Amino acid sequence: MPFSLATWNINSVRLRIGLVERLLADHRPDVLCLQETKCPNDQFPEKAFRALGYEHVAIHGQKGYHGVATISKLPFEDIVRQDFCAVGDARHLSTRIDVAGRKIRIHNLYVPAGGDEPDPEINPKFRHKLDFVEELRRTNADGEPGVSALLCGDLNIAPLETDVWSHKQLLKIVSHTPVETEGLVTAQKDGNWTDLMRVHFPPEEVLFTWWSYRAKDWAASNRGRRLDHVWGSADMAPLLGGVEILSEARGWDKPSDHVPVIARFSL
Repeated sequence: MPFSLATWNINSVRLRIGLVERLLADHRPDVLCLQETKCPNDQFPEKAFRALGYEHVAIHGQKGYHGVATISKLPFEDIVRQDFCAVGDARHLSTRIDVAGRKIRIHNLYVPAGGDEPDPEINPKFRHKLDFVEELRRTNADGEPGVSALLCGDLNIAPLETDVWSHKQLLKIVSHTPVETEGLVTAQKDGNWTDLMRVHFPPEEVLFTWWSYRAKDWAASNRGRRLDHVWGSADMAPLLGGVEILSEARGWDKPSDHVPVIARFSL
């Protein structure tokens, strides 16, 4: 049975609901995980999703900042909202679904960006990011017996040299500093996760999912980073049919600076 999961940092779901509707109409993923929804729960545009056949909506939002939402054609068996670092931010949402008898836990994450200065002693935002990634080590792909797992979202870290436009020039730039990349790789390893995007795309291939708004011509300069990720439990890797990065979405009208990533499976 085919199954597809999409993840997208939408940078305000209400501002860009038309772009989300376009994605769902054109690509029809079974599950869509959104980050940076910037929307309190009572103002989330559920009706727009239900009109497209997505009857199941789980939300963890807050006014003006952060926020994650998981939209699904399939019903949720369980919904968990974890408060990472106990600061009250809406940055995590996990749901469990049943796909043709296979139970799958889906973690939807929005890791803090970390500010501009990569020094936790003088930048509390960067300290918060490192603490968040440290806590992520306890999110285990094998945490529930008999349940497969996927973890996706804007992790705000580009771990590989080929995940950024210039490894040398970005070593001291937040999102690609060694303390961040090593921390994310450790969290992935300790949690028994597989980087599914790099199962489909070899590690030596350059891969981006984000291009800054500051670029006058994002496509021409192509100074991107892979900040959006899809991880899976070990049993999901052999079922992966492919991963698609919709880079063309960066050129849509009033776009997010991130683009959707779609992972497709044969279950």
